[in-house]
Amino acid sequence: MVADSYHPTLAFMLNWSQTLMQGAGAAGVAFIGAEYLMPVLLPPQWRTPHASLVLACATMLILLSLNYRGVKPGAHVQNLLSLLKIAMIVGLAALALLLAPRASIVEPVVAGHSGLRLASALIPCFYAYGGYQLTMNLGADLKDARRRFPLAITAGMITVVGLYLLLNFSYQRVLGISGIADSKLVAAALSRATFGPSGEVLISIAVFLSAAGFVNATIIQMPRSFYAMAQDGVLPKAFLRVNPTTQVQEVGLLFFGITMLVPAFLLGSFAKLLNYVMLTDTLTLAVVASTLFVLRRRHTGDGGFSMPGYPLLPAVYIMCLLGVAVRLFSVEPGLAMAVIVILLSGWPLFRLGQRIFGGNPP
Repeated sequence: MVADSYHPTLAFMLNWSQTLMQGAGAAGVAFIGAEYLMPVLLPPQWRTPHASLVLACATMLILLSLNYRGVKPGAHVQNLLSLLKIAMIVGLAALALLLAPRASIVEPVVAGHSGLRLASALIPCFYAYGGYQLTMNLGADLKDARRRFPLAITAGMITVVGLYLLLNFSYQRVLGISGIADSKLVAAALSRATFGPSGEVLISIAVFLSAAGFVNATIIQMPRSFYAMAQDGVLPKAFLRVNPTTQVQEVGLLFFGITMLVPAFLLGSFAKLLNYVMLTDTLTLAVVASTLFVLRRRHTGDGGFSMPGYPLLPAVYIMCLLGVAVRLFSVEPGLAMAVIVILLSGWPLFRLGQRIFGGNPP
């Protein structure tokens, strides 16, 4: 849509920054899993940032190895982890609401700087609900995609929103707002309040498996983006190679592994990875969402469908995205400049790829 609405160069720049960002996003979730797994595996004196980095990288390497064995093993792992994730969320939330005592204190709302607090709160919220747009990369692998794809995306989004709301409702009812704020590992705190110390261990393992499911899903779909970019002639033809036995895009998988591991070592923490990911994501999604206005104006009178809430709804969405981006610029100016540099580096890479790999000029 960006290439058609604005220019192919801008589309590649956004795609390039998104490509590198997705690896960092997967690394960030691997860090979450590592934080939950550390108390289960390591004594207190060994629970250091370095240990978290080692566990996160080990998780990524194991999942990369499983996916390298073939598409089917990777898909089987993903199905299993997804089912465990859903069962964990529903089970923990339901049992916590039934068994755990409710928080007795209602915290007052602090009025000052509410706008900044809201912008800061939106950063992890956008991160938690993000990723739905990446399902588009799997469209070529579906049979009868025109009919099944919209149903799968809609059902998936409704399921995720419902699960998150259920879990957050149980956090608020059992732990209270202050309890959530004081808990580094909030799911473990909820499980401890419900089942005691043994429950905390169980849920820590479950959250680790949930995080591994996200990382594995990203590993499955990202090489397909590289394949599409190589088809457009802006990446080497090596990204088009598919192992005939395993159906794995080996070069794309290796490259994505690098985009996960390098940010993990350079940034070294979930907080840094989160800010990098969200700044890239908010800027990219704002540009993509703006194409609605371009395409709508360009195809006026061509028929089509009505969109309830247009143009207010997409305008509010874009403003929220830009608000989060501005907040991130103020919090992490150095990291923000790195994001801009990565985005701008897509321009010479696109031009170079056009010349070397034979892409069609814009």
